Amino acid sequence: MGSNSYMSHNNSIPVFTWKGVQCDAKGENVIGLKASGLGLTGLIPDSTIGKLTKLRFLDLSNNRITALPSDLWSLGSLKRLNLSCNKITGSLSNNIGNFGRLQVVDLSDNDFSGEIPETISSLVSLQTLKLAGNGFEGSIPTGILRCWSLVSLDLSSNRLNGTLPDGLTAAFPKLKYLNLARNEIYGNLFQGDIHQVNFNWSHLVYLDLSENRLSGEIFVNLSQALNLRHLNLAYNRFARQKFPRIGMLSSLESLNLSKTSLVGHIPSEISELSYLHTIDVSSNNLSGEIPVPVLQKLPLMKRFNFSYNNLTLCASGFSLDTFETAFYGSLNSCPIAANPVLFKRRAHIHKVFTLNLALALTLAMVYLLAGLLFLAFNCRKKSRTWLVKQPSYKEEQNMSGPFSFQTDSTTWVADVKHATSVPVMMFEKPLLNITFADLLSATSNFSISTLVSEGKFGPVYRGFLPGGIYVAVKILVHGSTLTDHEVARELEYLGRIKHPNLVPLIGYCLAGDQRIPIYDHMENGNLQDLLHDTREEDSEGLSTLTTWTFRHKIALGIARALAFLHHGCSPPYVHKDVKASSVYLDLNLEPRLSDFGLAKLFGTSLEDDEISGRSPAYVPPEFSQLESDDTPTPKSDVYCFGVVLFELITGKKPIRDNYPEEQEANLVSWVRGLVRKNQGSKAIDPKIRDTGAVYQMEEALKIAYLCTAELPTKRPSMQQIVGLLKDIEPTASQ
Repeated sequence: MGSNSYMSHNNSIPVFTWKGVQCDAKGENVIGLKASGLGLTGLIPDSTIGKLTKLRFLDLSNNRITALPSDLWSLGSLKRLNLSCNKITGSLSNNIGNFGRLQVVDLSDNDFSGEIPETISSLVSLQTLKLAGNGFEGSIPTGILRCWSLVSLDLSSNRLNGTLPDGLTAAFPKLKYLNLARNEIYGNLFQGDIHQVNFNWSHLVYLDLSENRLSGEIFVNLSQALNLRHLNLAYNRFARQKFPRIGMLSSLESLNLSKTSLVGHIPSEISELSYLHTIDVSSNNLSGEIPVPVLQKLPLMKRFNFSYNNLTLCASGFSLDTFETAFYGSLNSCPIAANPVLFKRRAHIHKVFTLNLALALTLAMVYLLAGLLFLAFNCRKKSRTWLVKQPSYKEEQNMSGPFSFQTDSTTWVADVKHATSVPVMMFEKPLLNITFADLLSATSNFSISTLVSEGKFGPVYRGFLPGGIYVAVKILVHGSTLTDHEVARELEYLGRIKHPNLVPLIGYCLAGDQRIPIYDHMENGNLQDLLHDTREEDSEGLSTLTTWTFRHKIALGIARALAFLHHGCSPPYVHKDVKASSVYLDLNLEPRLSDFGLAKLFGTSLEDDEISGRSPAYVPPEFSQLESDDTPTPKSDVYCFGVVLFELITGKKPIRDNYPEEQEANLVSWVRGLVRKNQGSKAIDPKIRDTGAVYQMEEALKIAYLCTAELPTKRPSMQQIVGLLKDIEPTASQ
């Protein structure tokens, strides 16, 4: 086992004076060893730690240890064991049952796999068990029910499945902290007579069951949970139910009931929770007015989210940005105030009415006589003046097809007989009579002058449709096995997906075999051009992009868009092509992610077509493995987001750029190497280094590091990434 400096002590120096070593009162036996963050790597050899037979406390956290010695399990006196944040692989030994005196065990953030051993039942003195951030599989062992002394239990971010052991909620009378989030646990945690379950709620402070497959009804008997401060049940499969009664949770500080199938109204008793600073009830089917007392409390809170419901509120007390992000999809019902000036003028108007009427009649007679004389004069000669009507583009294009168009890299054909006979469907304005002829007119017959870009899906053109609608017209040049009806249905579904950080699909046209989605035009271009193309130096987006605050805003916006696609859509969407050129800036310089859902339009033809290939710079490592099925997952989107985040912080291209000090093949390997050596600051773009807090930029690099982990299971979810980015959000003064 390698080490930077540890174990290099002179043998003449007494052991009890070594840093990190604690001996008993007589100085004869080592009872404590702390070697956290010393750069220890590889396998711990046998006959080293195992010889410390009186050891009670062992902390080897934050190293790069890969395996444990076989004699570790003979340390029967051990009370505290911390091996967190290493790279230990394989299954957890059944010999852990030998630690009968163990009170605290932390094995979180390693690469353990397999099942949690049943022998854990022998740890009757155990108070804290942390196994989060590993790859444990199978069900939670029933033996854990014998750990009656448990105060804190964290099994989050594993691959645990199955139902929970019967009696789990009654087994731990002292339990304060329970975290089972981000697993695949199913069933009804509180099934079968919640009122009969002997669950001592009075001690519970933290409860997180989010991102599982729990069903049934959310428990309704919370009257005993007087100390509960954190409650997160988000993203489960609960039955449709009304908002649970939470007024008695007087200590509650954070509440997340996002996507828990809630219906009905929001209770006003929320406003009575004096300690509540965070609430998220988004992605439900709540309806009606948000109670005024609740609205009055929100400005005093840290975070709140009521988006994607059917709610109504008067948003006069919130900014437009807050309304669009925290209440997205809600109706602003503020009444229009009557103008009191109109009422003051009524009396005056009544007084002068008679005088004005007389004057109006006199003038009317004068104009009537003048008009009769004018008509008499003009009727004496025959007018030969005719209005000349300019033929519209629709009329000019009422010719036989097909229509063929060409760019530098492709040729595409719209096989239609008449341009005016092919309708364009507009979601927001269905009564507009727009046809393929209008697309021809808007794009100057799809000329090079209106070409915005060419991506793997096909060329994109810009133009104005009737009504002054500024659009981006995307031509999907690859064939599809789907019928017109199937494509139309999918496009109409995509048109209903709305988020402040997604480029909205506003319409489509099916011109022969050609599929043409139509989007809002993004006036400030895409992130790839703004970051790496110096030809646009006059761009407003480029000048703003030289600040850390703005780059963080872009990163957070992309993360929110992906979190919504992964967790807020049903069924969830995997983007499959996240990259800098897929991120656009709208007129207000808000980041928006494009091209979501388009891959589904190609049906089975996608498998053999060149479109299925990702941009080389954004290919997750698992796709390079011979045994990989190359099926995109949310975790592959996370990897691609990590690459974009590296680009934002370094200002460098993901491949074929200058990476100082190292001759690495790509951006990811270069920056990950620096982060591992705690030298991430060397990668920060000089353009933004002095525009914000460097530690925030370094933390953002660490987030990107997590996103680009080799193993998909080690990457965080996009929901987690949003939270991490919020934690380092620059303040207004920065």
